[in-house]
Amino acid sequence: MSGRAPHAAAHHYDVVVIGGGPGGWPAAVQAARLGARTLLVEKNGALGGTTTVAGVALPGLFHAWGEQVIAGIGWEAVSRSVELSGTTLPDFARWDQPHWRLQVPVVPALFAAVIDELAHEAGVRLRLHTMLADVRREGDQWVVTLCGKEGLSEVGASVLVDATGDADAVAAAGLTRLTNPHRQPGTPMVVFGGYDPESLDYPTLDRAYRSALDSGELSHADMAGGRDPLRTFLRAHGENRIHLIGATSTTSADRTAAEVAGRAALLRIFRFLRRQPGLEQIRIDRWAVETGIRESHTIDGLVRITGADYASGRVWPDAVSYSFYPIDVHSPDGDGIDIRPLARGVVATIPRRALIPRGASNLLVAGRCASGDQDANSAFRVQASCMAMGQAAGANAALAAQKGCDLLDIDISELRRTLHDHGAIVPGA
Repeated sequence: MSGRAPHAAAHHYDVVVIGGGPGGWPAAVQAARLGARTLLVEKNGALGGTTTVAGVALPGLFHAWGEQVIAGIGWEAVSRSVELSGTTLPDFARWDQPHWRLQVPVVPALFAAVIDELAHEAGVRLRLHTMLADVRREGDQWVVTLCGKEGLSEVGASVLVDATGDADAVAAAGLTRLTNPHRQPGTPMVVFGGYDPESLDYPTLDRAYRSALDSGELSHADMAGGRDPLRTFLRAHGENRIHLIGATSTTSADRTAAEVAGRAALLRIFRFLRRQPGLEQIRIDRWAVETGIRESHTIDGLVRITGADYASGRVWPDAVSYSFYPIDVHSPDGDGIDIRPLARGVVATIPRRALIPRGASNLLVAGRCASGDQDANSAFRVQASCMAMGQAAGANAALAAQKGCDLLDIDISELRRTLHDHGAIVPGA
């Protein structure tokens, strides 16, 4: 805690949300819809995070075993975007399909604009191109130092929501965040076009690929490894198939290294493919400016979700949302993916206590940095699950701010009723 005497920040909010990705923007919209004076801070020029800036424009999964298990504010934005773009929804009744076929494609530009619209309609105060500089506790409020183009400024918050994905506000507050020794790789999202994957001479391409690996021109991580990496990469047009070993986002230097490494991998792959028969006209159809980071830090929460908890479908006594996705651990060495689908009928739940760091006072998280081990985190880090967590965090924050009490003083039944009234699907509601 700072040694300075407590003082009132220039602008005080009931709820301040740091990070406008899949966990943050639903938290801000929900808090504002409950009447809380809410500020949403985002480092990029658009909201949406992984969905928009990092280019993973396939939010999911909202359905499990043919039934919807996540709805609410996240689904509202997805539905509005799908309607605008004319995209066809998957047949969710076909739950026997591979999980990736049940994700909902959105147009990133439209999705970002729809989020803006929802935030504006709710009355969220928005600060883009702004980063967190510091957090300190003064009296009964959080004082948050923000860094904008104009310099540093301070705002006060009765409740602070850390939706940075990296638990940055938690760390700035002096609280513990945890890191796995062997983290999953990152991925720069790129989609290649200009060729027909079904007409390629794969035996010839495989020989060239093995030669490129032997010479060091390519690495196994460039095409995500696996049993048949080149064929899989080309049939997927490269989408979500590049692995960056060791990519993380703890500091700006880490992020810089990840971005530069991602573009270097893209260039390496492009140059190799352009020389191959049938790929002479290959082009880049889509590219995301920000490298996607799968894993960085999680909080030391009041409870920690394990892979066994997740895979068993454990219903926590303070569950506030569902999560449905396979355990999906991308090998830390970049060579392949360990996908473990859930047993039929199983749907995981997320407890409120996994969103609250130990030792925190009116600070909670939403999204990827929730408390969980690597197996559980690899599943609940996906966008739909983060949106559901975000809405729950926003509701809890607003209720606590308005009542002037601690987050855990809000009865879980009241929190669930509130979420249900705002369209969420909640365990036990």
